[in-house]
Amino acid sequence: MEIKTISLYALATFFAGAGLLHFLKPKFFLRIMPPYIPWHRPIVYLTGLAEIGLAALLLVHNYTVWAAWGIIAHLIAVFPANVYHLSSGGAGMRIPQWLLVLRLPFQFILIGWAFWHTRAS
Repeated sequence: MEIKTISLYALATFFAGAGLLHFLKPKFFLRIMPPYIPWHRPIVYLTGLAEIGLAALLLVHNYTVWAAWGIIAHLIAVFPANVYHLSSGGAGMRIPQWLLVLRLPFQFILIGWAFWHTRAS
């Protein structure tokens, strides 16, 4: 199996797992929602569903590129929640500051990972 195929399955697994966590641990995601964004609970579930759906579409050959672009758009859309999580001092959670700081550039790594899958093998 080639490295790009393994990477695609890993990316799909990562996002399916992250999406599933929105349903299993919604309180975590509710706490990191910036106060200026309305409808916290529906958005938490919607973003979880989007992550699961995009993960599944990554594995459908005709939709891989579209799903990868969707993941990029999704990561950009949820970036404010990660900034809020950092700026709020962890949103009342015991998460080390260095980990919250590291999470921000990690978003760009994820964007790069998804972007790789917008290109032909």
